[in-house]
Formats: sequence, structure tokens, C-alpha cells
Amino acid sequence: MKKRKKIFLSLIVFSITNVIYAASVDTIIIYSAAMHKNLKCVIILPDSYSSVNKHFPVVYLLHGYSGNYADWIKKVPSITKCADEFQLIIVCPDGHHHGWYLDSPVDSSMQYESYIGLEVPRHVDSAYRTIADRKERAIAGLSMGGQGALSIAWKHPDIFGAAGSMSGVQNLVPWKNSYELTNVLGDTANNKNFYNYSVVNVVKKRPSQIPVIIFDCGISDPFIETNRLLNKELLEMKIPHDYIERSGGHTWAYWGNSISYQLMFFHKYFEESLSL
Repeated sequence: MKKRKKIFLSLIVFSITNVIYAASVDTIIIYSAAMHKNLKCVIILPDSYSSVNKHFPVVYLLHGYSGNYADWIKKVPSITKCADEFQLIIVCPDGHHHGWYLDSPVDSSMQYESYIGLEVPRHVDSAYRTIADRKERAIAGLSMGGQGALSIAWKHPDIFGAAGSMSGVQNLVPWKNSYELTNVLGDTANNKNFYNYSVVNVVKKRPSQIPVIIFDCGISDPFIETNRLLNKELLEMKIPHDYIERSGGHTWAYWGNSISYQLMFFHKYFEESLSL
């Protein structure tokens, strides 16, 4: 009987320890002055945030088309363990059902580049103990969010030092009649917006500081050719980057596996930046 009590007490202690030292997840509201509205955002703080007086690097993690701010934590709850393991803050903002993380030239209510690229980091830096430096700030996403992460980082290199994409839609032109893109970029007739807002073309204009880049795609993914095209463009421009193709399709099983590699990549980048 005494042995059973000891085992039971050990289990309680183990459970309490796990609760105390587990990442915390919260949903907050971040106002967008660019769009004049409040949007929800998930914040994941590492286990040591409440016990250690230090500042942390941040990874902004974007959802895909038809998703929302809660997708990552619901579909891949293991990202909380990554926040603990790599000691970083993960921020999952809302990019609208089909916002495409662009400042729409045809709809003033869809200004998600400004919101994600400027307003969200500004709020997070003011509300949390972050390392408010581009070298300790990364952005990544899946599908629509992969396109958004690379595009935003390229256009705002003073904000983000690294960027990642999983199954990103790197060329919008072949898909201009799909995924409600016309709501954001306008009618397809004689419209150069689809070309100009595509990551494969955005990267042709070199920023003053080039972000560290990682992107991957499953070989059974419908967007694999857009990623191969981006890889080709970056190689021809001699821009350093990591590009990976794996087995898999456009699925949460693929993204759930991919995100652990990308967060490890960012962790190493943050560590190297701090040592410089």
C-alpha cells in the first residue's frame, strides 16, 4: 500500500512539474490601424518566460488559405514543445480567410502586409519581453502563409532577419482564378498584380538586407512547381537559401513534420546571431 502511495505521489509531482514548466498559450487582441479593426492572435510563451527575467527571439507563424489564427495550435499542438525546447516566443496572427498577406490595391479593408509586417511586431515587442531586433525575429507560414512570409520578409528586411515557407504558393499567376485571389488583387483581365505580387518576382528586387531563407514543399503538392521555380530564381541570383523537397502533399501531416525543422533552423539562426 505504501509503495502505491509513493508511486501516486510521484505521478502528481511529475504532473505538477510539467504544468509549471510547460509553454503557456494565450489568445490576445491586436488592433490594426491600417484596417481599423481588432484581430485575434495566439501567443505561445516558452516555459521559462515567467520564471526567468530575459528577452526572447520571436517566430511569427502564418496560417494558410481559409484558415485563421488558431490553426497552428489546434492542428499542431506540439509547437508548444518547440517553444520550450528552443526558448522562443511563437506568434500566430490572423491573416483573414483569403487575405493573402498583401496590402490589397483594390480593397482597403485587406491590408495584411502592413498588419503582419509592421503592426503585429510593434505590439508584440511592446507587450512582451522580446529581443526587438531583426536578427532575433523570423516569419514563416504554410501555403498562403508561406507566400506571405517570404514576401513580407523580403519587403521588410529591417523587421525580419529570417523567413520560411512550407508548401508556399510562390507564383500566383497560374492560380489567379482560384482561392479568391481576385478579391485581393482585382480582375484578371490585363492585371499585372498577380505577376508583381508573386514571390518569384518579388525576390528579383534585392532588398538592402537579404533575409536568411528556408522553404520546402512535398513532391505530391500542387504547388511544387512554384517552389522549384523560386529555387531556380534564387540560384540564378546567387542568393543563399535552403530548399528542401520531401515526400508528402498539401496536408497538415506534412506541415506538422515540416514546422519542427523550420523552428530548429530559426533557433540555430538566432543562436548564431547572438554570438556575433
